Parts: sequence; C-alpha cells; structure tokens
Amino acid sequence: MRRATATCSCSGETKQVPRGLASFRRSRASPLALRRQQEREGLLRARGRNVVLCKAEQGEDLNAAAPSMPEDVVASESTAALGGTPVKRTSMLVVGATGTLGRQVVRQALDDGYEVRCLVRARERPADFLRDWGAIVVNGDLTNPQSLPPALVGVHTVIDCATGRPEESVTDVDWKGKVALIQTCQAMKIQKYVFFSIFNCDKHPNVPLMSIKHNTEKFLDQSGLDHTVIRLCGFMQAVISQYAVPILEEKSVYGTDDQTKIAYMDTTDVAKLTLASLKKENCSKVLTFAGPQAFTIQQVIGLCERYAGADAKVTKVPLWWLTATRIATSWFQWTIDVTDRMAFAEILSSNESFVAPMQDTYAELGVDPNQTVTLEMYLQDYYSMVLKKLKEVGAQSRQGDYYL
Repeated sequence: MRRATATCSCSGETKQVPRGLASFRRSRASPLALRRQQEREGLLRARGRNVVLCKAEQGEDLNAAAPSMPEDVVASESTAALGGTPVKRTSMLVVGATGTLGRQVVRQALDDGYEVRCLVRARERPADFLRDWGAIVVNGDLTNPQSLPPALVGVHTVIDCATGRPEESVTDVDWKGKVALIQTCQAMKIQKYVFFSIFNCDKHPNVPLMSIKHNTEKFLDQSGLDHTVIRLCGFMQAVISQYAVPILEEKSVYGTDDQTKIAYMDTTDVAKLTLASLKKENCSKVLTFAGPQAFTIQQVIGLCERYAGADAKVTKVPLWWLTATRIATSWFQWTIDVTDRMAFAEILSSNESFVAPMQDTYAELGVDPNQTVTLEMYLQDYYSMVLKKLKEVGAQSRQGDYYL
C-alpha cells in the first residue's frame, strides 16, 4: 500500500501513514482543521523554494532559477512590455501583501503554484514571513509612482489588496496611488489586474471611501486592462479586533440599535475564491463575495459572549452622534480624513444590508460552498485557541495584560 507522509504537530517527527487512511482523515476533518493542515503542507513546500528565492532577490535570472510548474497551472506565455520578454502566466505581484487580505492571497497563490512577488513598503520590521512562505519581497510605495515599474517587470498578474492605513490620507493612497499603479500596469502591459472594492460602493457617492472605490472601478474599466473587480461585504478578522478581544479583556465594545447586517467572510475564503477566478477564462468582470450568513452588531456581540463565556460591556452609540461628530470634524483640515472614515462608519449603521447571493458565484468559480467558514465556526475556533492558551499560562479572568 502506498503511504502518505504526516508530521506530528507536537514533536515534529515525520511518520508514514497509509494513503487511504490519510485521505479518510482529511475527508472527516472540519474546514478549519483541513485548512490548518493545508497551511502546514504549504509551509513545507515553501522551504524547498528558499534557494530559488535567494537567487531571485540577488538579481539572478528568475526563469533559470525557478522550479518547473504544475501542468494544470502553467498556461501559454504572454509578452511583456520590455523587448517582448516572455512572461509566465504564473508570475504574480501582490500589492498590500502584509495586510489582512494580502497575506492570505500570497499564501493561497503559493499553494496553487504561482511565483509570487510582494510589493511592500520599506519598514523597520521586514516582512520576513512572506519570504519564509516562499515569496519574493520587493520594496515599493503607491504614493511614490517611481518605485512601481521595477516591481512589475516580468509580472503577468497584479492582485491589488492595498488600502490606506487609518492615519493616512484616503485620497493619497486609495485614489492617487491606485491611479498611478493602474497607469504603470498599462505601460508595462500587465495581462491581468484584480481590484478589491466595496459592496454597493456605487450607491454612496457622498461617502469618500465608497466614491473612491467606485471611481477606481470606472478608471480601471476605461484603462483597457483585462481586469476583475471583487466587491467585498466584510471580513471576519475585523470582528476579532472590534468585539472578540475587547469582550475577552472585559473592555467596553461599541454598538448601535440599528439593524444593519453584514455577511462577513474569512479572508482565507476570499483568497481561495480570488485564485479560483484567475483559472476561469471567461470570468465575470465584477464579482461580489459575501459570507454564508449576515449578522447585526447585536448578533455578533451575542456570539462573542457565547463562545467567550463572558458578558459584554456594551456602550450604545446613537446614529445621530456619528452624524454630528462627522459634521464637526469636517470643519478642520487636519481632521478631514477622520471625517471621511466616519462617513463610512455611518453607512455601516444605516440599516443597510451588506449581503449578496453567492450560489451563482460558487457555481461559476467551481468552488464548494460547504467549505466556506461560517462566523460561528470562526469565532468558536478563535476562542477555543485563546482560552486554551490562557489556561496554559495560568491567566485569570481578566486578560488585559496578555497579548495573544
């Protein structure tokens, strides 16, 4: 009987497991457990690429150093702008690769056999985890257009996951920076561009962030680039920082009485669907990704209370207060970006539902919807790991001094 290799998570010892038994275990595993197994396997594969990456980052020939690609990934070669240089369809640049979504796109692309290059800003703490996974890291900044062309040489596909940080200007990063990136992609004759937008952004022209996203969609459509726009409803990861952690630390969380519903999706699932869209020759130009179920803020807080085993300290914020604060901050130039972000927060508290049907999307992309993680599964898994860790370190009921 042929055997599969398995690695013990405790000792790191490699054992031989009958292939049939390994397949049975995988079929019985939950989506989250299966996902962790796939991440471990991806990390092992990444170690085998480190020699290639070192040569590539030192400026040596990528095509000479690159390993052979799987037949189901490699497609016909296209032509880049510089002297007709052949470019593999598996060559990819991920912009915003260190972000919540970007890092998941990088990992999924590497697991799918892509040669991934990551555009990141120069910073004191290098993005070594991307190199450890098997990606090539190049420095660049959307607000510095001159830094973009070198990162795009030899690239077939660009996946744009970047967005401005809370302290940054939305206009400078999400509008001017994206225009510069798209124009550079035009000049470099990039073959495919994927842009992440916001669901219903076309319905809120008075909200700066929504308006910028919609205008970027239109600019991209007029660019002539082969592109896909993916509109997102919300990330499950945002629930952790806004509600799950504060409740665990016995801190106040802020909520409203409105009935706004958001269909949160795990960024791992967003990445999986995004990579699936690249494999479809005639994929829709605009896709909307939404989680399996939509929740109000009150329902999210209730789930956190259930799995944390603690009551939340909820501070209700009236919608009129958000509106009044946004108007007050708009009077000062130095708070204009705060005003823009509060306008977006106001939309999220307006009884509008950020949810979309996904049956046709799953069918088009050939993805099993049953493998999509639900918010209940995500929170239950998160709290089980955190509470287990707290128990191991002997933490008391108040965990404000621990960073996990």
